[in-house]
Amino acid sequence: MRGVNRVMLIGNLGKDPDVQHLEGNIAVAKFSLATTETYKDRAGKLISQTEWHTVVLWRGLAELAQKYLHKGSLVYIEGRLRTRSWEDKEGNKKFATEVVGDNLIMLDKRTDGTPGLQSYPTEGLEGLNPADIPPEPTGDLPF
Repeated sequence: MRGVNRVMLIGNLGKDPDVQHLEGNIAVAKFSLATTETYKDRAGKLISQTEWHTVVLWRGLAELAQKYLHKGSLVYIEGRLRTRSWEDKEGNKKFATEVVGDNLIMLDKRTDGTPGLQSYPTEGLEGLNPADIPPEPTGDLPF
């Protein structure tokens, strides 16, 4: 039986996307995303718990993120979890768990001030296949 590795998040960007271009002019964007869950404890006190996620977008999605996303943007991200390991310059083993996004929906209000989804051009995203993503470089993280 095959496994399932799917993640769906709605949250706010903690900072502007950090976009870099790798060999072959392949764009990769990385940013932190905050998701907040609110619940009541036994005493009825409202408790908020925020989780921070590292999101990585490739190619066309990375370029959209660079063009339209900024700190505080509300987004829906769908993708998969990926855990990587590498050795830093001092030889220490490091680990990172990231959400590799393959679907992005911007949930901010439209620029004209009316509620609703912003629509953005998606040309160049046709045929985007996450399986075509090249492997991460080894060694220290490029950003």
